[in-house]
Amino acid sequence: MKIRESDITKIANIAKMELSAEESKDLTQSLQEILVHMDVLNQVETKNVDPTIDVLPLKNVYREDKVKEGLTKEQVFANASEVENNCFKVPRII
Repeated sequence: MKIRESDITKIANIAKMELSAEESKDLTQSLQEILVHMDVLNQVETKNVDPTIDVLPLKNVYREDKVKEGLTKEQVFANASEVENNCFKVPRII
């Protein structure tokens, strides 16, 4: 498949994009290179190749949840600049 600069211009118009002549030329060349590479990949024989779900044979490793002691109020508010009614007090932002 050959991509032409007129195709790029048409697509840019549909997408409401403004492309300069140089940008259009560069994009045409880049997309053409991608299509050439895709043609090479399409020639690769994959009939006897199993589909790849995961690249690495790893499985999720889960750990058991364990209940732990939480922080005390003093520990929670230890580094707070201001505390009011057991809540962090932050400046009003409007």
